[in-house]
Amino acid sequence: MNKIISIAKKELGGLFKSPIAYIILVLTISIFNIFFFMLIDENREANLRDIFKVMEFLFIFIIPILTMKIFSEEKSTGTIEFLMTTPTTNTAIVLGKYLGSLIFVSVIIGMTTIYYFIIEYFGQPDRIEIFMGYIGIWLEVAFFVSVGMLTSSWTRNQILAAISSYVILFLLYFSINFVKYFEGPVESFIQYLSTMSHLENLGIGLITIGDLVYYLSGIVIFLVLTRLSIENRLRS
Repeated sequence: MNKIISIAKKELGGLFKSPIAYIILVLTISIFNIFFFMLIDENREANLRDIFKVMEFLFIFIIPILTMKIFSEEKSTGTIEFLMTTPTTNTAIVLGKYLGSLIFVSVIIGMTTIYYFIIEYFGQPDRIEIFMGYIGIWLEVAFFVSVGMLTSSWTRNQILAAISSYVILFLLYFSINFVKYFEGPVESFIQYLSTMSHLENLGIGLITIGDLVYYLSGIVIFLVLTRLSIENRLRS
C-alpha cells in the first residue's frame, strides 16, 4: 500500500508541475462556470442536471490529454523498464499511477461543488439528486481515467494514445444513438454500454446496481488490461 501511495504522489506531483495540467485546470473550470451560469439563467431551476451533462461531455475531451503521458512518456524515455525492475509490483505501479491521476481530476470536480452552494443560497435544490449526480460524474471520470491509462500503455506516442482514448470514449458515449437500429437483447446491450444512459440515471438521483456494476467493473477490467499490457510490452 505504501508503494502505491508513493507512486500516486509522484504521479500527482508530476501533474502539478506540468504547465499543461494547470492550463487544463483553469480552462476546464472556466468553461464549467460559463455553462453553469448560462444554464441557470436559461432554465431558472435549482438543479445541476444539465451541468452534469456538460461536465460529462467535456471530460471526454479532457481525460485523454491528462492520461496520454502516464505510460507513453515512460516508454519514450525508457524509464518504464527501470520502474518495472524495482521491487514494486506491476499491480502497484498501475494502481499508483491510476490513483494519482484520479486525485488530480477529482480536484477539478471538487472545485465545481461551489455550484451547489450557489443554488442552495438562491433556491431549494434536491440535495440527494445533486449528491448522486456528483457520485455519477466521479465514477464516470474514474472510468475514463482507466481507459486513458490502457491506451497510454499501448504506445510510446502520446498523441496516438490520446486519439485511441478518444475513439473508445466517443464509442461508449455515442453508442446509445445506434439503439434505434437494433431491437431485443442487442438494443438492451448497446443502451447499457452507453455512458450517457448511466449518468442520466444518477443525474436525477436514481442509482441502480446496474449503474454501479457498469462503472466499477469497467474500471477493474481496464486496469487489469493495463497491467497485462505493460507486462506484455516489456517482454516484447
